[in-house]
Amino acid sequence: MEDILKEHLENKANRNKGIGDQFGGEDLVDVLLKVTEDAELECPITNDHIKAVILDIFIAGSETSSTITIWVLSEMMKNSTIMAKAQKEVRQVLRGKKNYDNEEDLEKLTYLKLVIKETLRLHTPAPLLGPRECREQTNIDGYTIPLKTKILVNAWALARDPESWHDPECFIPERFENSSIDFMGNHFEFIPFGAGRRMCPGVLFGLTNVELSLAQLLYHFEWELPYGMKPKDLDMTETYGLSGGKQRDLYLVAR
Repeated sequence: MEDILKEHLENKANRNKGIGDQFGGEDLVDVLLKVTEDAELECPITNDHIKAVILDIFIAGSETSSTITIWVLSEMMKNSTIMAKAQKEVRQVLRGKKNYDNEEDLEKLTYLKLVIKETLRLHTPAPLLGPRECREQTNIDGYTIPLKTKILVNAWALARDPESWHDPECFIPERFENSSIDFMGNHFEFIPFGAGRRMCPGVLFGLTNVELSLAQLLYHFEWELPYGMKPKDLDMTETYGLSGGKQRDLYLVAR
């Protein structure tokens, strides 16, 4: 991380001296380094903060997005009707478009959004939310939670609770059609990104990453399971750990 910062600072110094490209090429680290120079910030940003942000992006901003993308494709391969419906929508919306990153076009992919939302419910990318410390003693359902207790919320179990969900083990994107339940922290039966002031700050960034990549994969390719495998034979076992990935890699043939 220190080497990354050093490289950006050297590039900045060269640009100030008129050496190298003075325009363009600016990335997130460059922007954050500019922010560190703002003397009016109530909470100044240091190089250590920047390193923490970079680490967060690598840990929380890449694996979770790829995990959800793999689960979406896996569930669609298990459910050919869902695949066909999502693919038809994507090809109608994006037909003839030169660029696929138009925000207005992505907003029109309503069924794909339902598929992603149901995937987030059934295959929560971070099954146990980040630990929290109890700031005061409290009581929940007869259980006393002492001051400074470390709390882990099981988002995976909440999203599969039969008291909150009809057929919770089934993949049904249509369950979110005309439903007010969302993942922005207001419905505690569905909190893949957490809730409250400290919920995931990268939720919109992560969702856009997933939507954009899936839209292109569905637009350009037909997908098949290899070696004559049947959808019912696809192993959907999850891993145990900090992220709820697929235990066996997903292999698909793109045409």
